[in-house]
Amino acid sequence: MQPIVLFDGVCNFCNGAVNFIIRYDKAARFRFAPLQSEFGHKLREQHAISEDVESIVLIEGDRAFLRSDAAIRIASGLGGVFSLARAFNILPQAARDWAYSRFAEYRYQLFGKKDVCMIPTQEVRERFLP
Repeated sequence: MQPIVLFDGVCNFCNGAVNFIIRYDKAARFRFAPLQSEFGHKLREQHAISEDVESIVLIEGDRAFLRSDAAIRIASGLGGVFSLARAFNILPQAARDWAYSRFAEYRYQLFGKKDVCMIPTQEVRERFLP
């Protein structure tokens, strides 16, 4: 099964991050689903991820990664220069997640929010899960 990125579908920054991943994921390795979708809810339930988690989530096989772990694994999965993100693993997870959470707390104020989830273009629609 291909890795699945769950993201906040109404967050402008999160939508930008998904577009970034799509642009640099030359192998089309990652699939996507909004956290707010029915599929997103099912995966949250399956992996015991709380409904109040607004973090990016990476599902790989039977494991779920949240916050900085998800971001680092996604960047590493893009390959090339993005693999350097692994260097952040030398920092304690608590410190990485604290910084991630502080940014996430203010992402709507910094980048805005949509009323609805993004609609992908036809060419990338097949990479989005129902």
